[in-house]
Amino acid sequence: MSAADDLVIAVDGPAGSGKSTVCRGVAVKLGMRYLDTGAMYRAMTVSVLAAGVDVSDEAAVMAVAEQTVITSGTDPSDPGIWLGAIDVSESIRGSEVTAAVSAVSAVPGVRYRLVEIQRLQVQAARDAGVGIVVEGRDIGTVVLPDADLKVFLVADPVIRAERRALENSAEGHLEQAFIAATHEALRKRDAYDSGREISPLVKAADARVVDTTNLTLPEVIEQVCALAVGARQ
Repeated sequence: MSAADDLVIAVDGPAGSGKSTVCRGVAVKLGMRYLDTGAMYRAMTVSVLAAGVDVSDEAAVMAVAEQTVITSGTDPSDPGIWLGAIDVSESIRGSEVTAAVSAVSAVPGVRYRLVEIQRLQVQAARDAGVGIVVEGRDIGTVVLPDADLKVFLVADPVIRAERRALENSAEGHLEQAFIAATHEALRKRDAYDSGREISPLVKAADARVVDTTNLTLPEVIEQVCALAVGARQ
């Protein structure tokens, strides 16, 4: 398969539903660009924390955000993300960033600033005549309400916790206590993201729901690719 046009696919869903791996796989298979908007909010959080700012102080967070230059790669094989000239692809996944990103991403000015950048990335793909897969929590509802295809990924909370715990396990194995702690962290993140006033996590009315609980990664990618083919017709 290859993307012969400027198809735009918006993929939303909670943490651990498989968004990043699925979206990158779909983009590779269809020859499309890929944009991880969550990584952009994490990069902004790295900048805020580096400045020593209290993430609950919206004015201070916005002051940092206005001076922060974020560049997000769109190669699904190696997307990368930079603060100025510094590659922060690894540091954005740290526990301190994970704990603070919801607060930073809830600041209206931060969202407006990053949504503008996200839309410019999509327009750049369209101008180049290629498609793009964009993942996040408000893509189909806020960032790209006119996307050609909207997908909302879901999975059983326990499975989501196991997946996220495995991602974060340095030892490569899981202990029940670690999974339980991850489950609780995801529950709080879901509640925060779904309940925030600005751009809450919610399924777009016209989004196609894909439950990844009992599917392998290749199966999910195939399913989303099939939806993409249908969206072209």
